[in-house]
Formats: sequence, structure tokens, C-alpha cells
Amino acid sequence: MKKFNSIISVLLIVGLLSGCATILGGPRTSYQVTKPTQGQPQRQVRVGYIIADAVLTGALGLIVDFATGAVYKPTPAGN
Repeated sequence: MKKFNSIISVLLIVGLLSGCATILGGPRTSYQVTKPTQGQPQRQVRVGYIIADAVLTGALGLIVDFATGAVYKPTPAGN
């Protein structure tokens, strides 16, 4: 029983330490990871993942998703 509780605790911690877009968003593209330079259009965010992060993981999930670029749409707007 103690081993089972340890496994559940680890899975819970891992889930809370990562953002929804990082887990569910699929592979990240170079467009998502690369910060646009001056003159390039800004990246569009996936609002659903921001809401899910705020509700399920709080600020830590938002930080993880923005830091990894997973919260941004995988292709430029208009493509």
C-alpha cells in the first residue's frame, strides 16, 4: 500500500508541475519555440490551454507552458 501511495504521489506531482499544453498540445514546432524578432507578427496563444492551466495547475502550469512555447499555436496566423 505504501508503494502505491508513493506512485500516486509522484504522478500527481508530475502532473501539477507541467502545463496542459505541454502534455496535450502535441509536438512543438520551431515557430512556437522561437521568439519573434522586431517586425515579425506576434505568436497567437491557444486560449483553451490557458484556461485549463489556470483551473487545473494554477500559475505554475502557465509558467511552464509559456516557457516551453507549448501555449502558442503551432503555425503562423493565416497558414
